[in-house]
Amino acid sequence: MNQRVIKLLVFILIVGMFGFFGYSMVTKGKHTDVGDKAYQFELPNLDGSTTKLTDFKGKVVILNYFASWCAPCKEELPELEAFQKEYGDRYNLLMINRGETMDKIKKVTDSNKAGMNYLFDYNAKVSKLYNVTGQPETFVIDKQGVIREHYNGAITEMQLYNWAKKYDD
Repeated sequence: MNQRVIKLLVFILIVGMFGFFGYSMVTKGKHTDVGDKAYQFELPNLDGSTTKLTDFKGKVVILNYFASWCAPCKEELPELEAFQKEYGDRYNLLMINRGETMDKIKKVTDSNKAGMNYLFDYNAKVSKLYNVTGQPETFVIDKQGVIREHYNGAITEMQLYNWAKKYDD
């Protein structure tokens, strides 16, 4: 390779690195995680109305980020439905979807027979604030509104129950 091409490639690489780091610094925003106060949000739900995190003030809340195309999400869905049926009257499970339509989720969940509370974060604004990197991803928020657990990957009914009970004191 001749000298000119090498210099051009090095220049492009350096400009690209500065561009990447500059973009990262500009887009790096405030987000919450374990030990932080949970970010308050309002999102549309499956019936077309909105749900606010403040609706559950003083209660243990579980946020579960999912996608219908996600294999681990499909695997954990029966566990989440079992949790909802068994403990849904005591603990609040909010299923948050990023970018899919309500009709798609209604089809995938067989019209929501388990009575799950599905929310839609269409522009991923809330998921960015919660530092969600994929799905499934689960957060447990205690009665004081503090994030106590943040788990990446599929979970079981018993894991959810144990976390919820732990922060129900």
